[in-house]
Amino acid sequence: MTRRCGVLGDPIAHSLSPALHRAAYAELGLDWTYDAHRVGSGDLGEFLSGLGGEWRGLSLTMPLKREALPLVDRLTDRARLAGAVNTLVLEDDGTRVGDNTDLPGAVAAIRERTSTPLATATILGGGATATSVGLALADLGVRTIVVAVREEARAAETLAALRAHPAAPEVVVSTLGAGPAGSDVVVSTVPASAQTPELVATCADVPVVFDVLYDPWPTPLVAAAADRTVVGGLDLLVHQAVLQVELFTGRTVAVDVLREAGERALAARSAG
Repeated sequence: MTRRCGVLGDPIAHSLSPALHRAAYAELGLDWTYDAHRVGSGDLGEFLSGLGGEWRGLSLTMPLKREALPLVDRLTDRARLAGAVNTLVLEDDGTRVGDNTDLPGAVAAIRERTSTPLATATILGGGATATSVGLALADLGVRTIVVAVREEARAAETLAALRAHPAAPEVVVSTLGAGPAGSDVVVSTVPASAQTPELVATCADVPVVFDVLYDPWPTPLVAAAADRTVVGGLDLLVHQAVLQVELFTGRTVAVDVLREAGERALAARSAG
């Protein structure tokens, strides 16, 4: 049986995940398929109920990471902590296992670029990705996390998850645009269009810049950080995808295989 996997979300046409997973399966000599499927808010349950036994795994993106929580049979500890599922493993007996590879993927992405101790962080935005990266920062020893958002109420789940981390970091709410004064790292989970010159200017003195976007690239925040340590969205994507491939196939693949596939796909997109 040819195994099927895929990435779900809305919008989804921009996703690099098919390029990464297909490269991984080719490297491993597996005759597996991986495609993108547009699944909007409220439609995940119906999609899952229609899957056959050939399906092995799903990558979930916006707006499905939190919607998946009540639809799985078992949650891993990190998915429960994050309150979000970005990886759904479909076992042969029909069991749905919800996992979160964004969290360990963010840890690996940061440590690939810098070994500098990080004590304070500012996160721009308060959605599911902000939660996962914030928890990763707590895993790395960050003791104070400032979450900068337009509306505190919309970040309630993120704030609760970060405060529940076993390391018990101090979690502070700020307004988007107030600036990450004194932070060791700034993480942007907001669109490039929201990275105004004023916002970018407030981040000028932060030594480590982590932008979870990979297209468009560079973002305004990254373009202004040429002389500083930059962690990009492609870094996060490839590291978490390596973990997804392992969960789906039981086999490992080098992160560079996925990074090169991602870079080729982005270059082709730019050329087009």
